[in-house]
Amino acid sequence: MKRRTKIAVLGLALVLLTTGAASDAPAPDAPRPREAAALTGTAKLYRSAGDDITFSFDAHLAAKDKADPSKATGTFTFSHYLNDFGARAEVTVDCLVTGGSVAVVSGIVTESDLPGAEGRRVGVTVHDLGRHDRLGYSWAATGSPAEGDQPPKCVSSAPFEKVRKGTGDFTVVPWRPEL
Repeated sequence: MKRRTKIAVLGLALVLLTTGAASDAPAPDAPRPREAAALTGTAKLYRSAGDDITFSFDAHLAAKDKADPSKATGTFTFSHYLNDFGARAEVTVDCLVTGGSVAVVSGIVTESDLPGAEGRRVGVTVHDLGRHDRLGYSWAATGSPAEGDQPPKCVSSAPFEKVRKGTGDFTVVPWRPEL
């Protein structure tokens, strides 16, 4: 390398270091910070009568929001059909709290073919047990999502329902708030 090129390269490096441009950029292989909490996955519930009940989750709490579970983002959906009757709903997440392998997520129904459900809050609890996941939902105690009482943020029921064998793939990322 010629002397002029070396000086130019050294000068550019000095400028980048003193302005912070080189040190502020994350390394391409740097690990991303772990999100504070998450609930993802899809499963069908077991019902002996043959009901087709499905829940899907894509809920996340960013690391920067670790102290406030009501800053969770994402969506979840649920549907319940038996023969020619049933309904589905899409929900925008408004809270996510997890502990160990249990997650409680709540949100506002944004789209549904169940008359009266849109604009109402519902909550769901998931227990991630590997091949034997369980699930519960707020309307088990409060009545229909369209007509019953609305739970507060991050409130649901115990996970009393069994997931149909071979369908559960829930993943819970445990929340670790600073206490």
